Amino acid sequence: MGVSESGATSSGLSQTGSRVELPPDVPEDFEVFVNGVRQEPRRDFRVQGRTLVFSRSLAQEGRLGAIRWLSMFLGVAGTYRKHDTVDVVYEREGRRVVATGLRPEA
Repeated sequence: MGVSESGATSSGLSQTGSRVELPPDVPEDFEVFVNGVRQEPRRDFRVQGRTLVFSRSLAQEGRLGAIRWLSMFLGVAGTYRKHDTVDVVYEREGRRVVATGLRPEA
């Protein structure tokens, strides 16, 4: 699958989605996964320079405060906040490489 800036710019994706910077060693040919689900170029995201622009907002769980940690430690409550993970799979020197845990920006 080749994802290119020129092929993905006419998608009509919303500008309200999240952005994810690609690591410097990711080539033009790659696959994108959010929470383990493969994303389709032009439908789910587009490429703008070295940035993935998603059609929806992706959430990252923030730091947990002392009260939340204490309640989890005591077994009173858990943490059920939304936390999306973005992974990019590509080939380098004939081997598949995964850049995992890429952080979305609003």
